[in-house]
Amino acid sequence: QVQLVESGGGLVQAGGSLGLSCAASGLTFSSYAMGWFRQAPGKEREFVAAISWNPGNTYYTDSAKGRFTISRDNAKNTVYLQMNSLKPEDTAVYYCAAARTGPLTRATRVDYWGQGTQVTVSS
Repeated sequence: QVQLVESGGGLVQAGGSLGLSCAASGLTFSSYAMGWFRQAPGKEREFVAAISWNPGNTYYTDSAKGRFTISRDNAKNTVYLQMNSLKPEDTAVYYCAAARTGPLTRATRVDYWGQGTQVTVSS
């Protein structure tokens, strides 16, 4: 049974930082492209960042470039999202995702989802 468990969400002031983690189990982690998506109230789930099975390739939505950093540790079966210079518009539930086929820049490619973690940025 595949499980993706996110942690690290919370409440932060604008301009602050948060780090998210996603621990994976039940799959050959090093063979999967991994990504982060988010969904704000009343909006569709959108792509935030992705990383290939080979950590050399990363992808970001325009609003995340320069502020967010995705990384992975295949030895720990964990993917991370470091978020800096947070803005109120970053407020959303953040979901970890895994896919056999990358780059994981579209929700239609996702094979597995985590349960999500809330990130709230106050102004």
